[in-house]
Amino acid sequence: MTLVNLMRRLFAAMREMIAPSYKPERHYMRGPGPATSRRMGNRT
Repeated sequence: MTLVNLMRRLFAAMREMIAPSYKPERHYMRGPGPATSRRMGNRT
């Protein structure tokens, strides 16, 4: 492992510790999906 590669990995680990890249709003549902619409019919 070269010194440059080691420094990159260290910097990436520090950045992840300070400001994690996980964004929960990208993963959580924002409402009922198409399967719910099919089950409920068109009740609007």
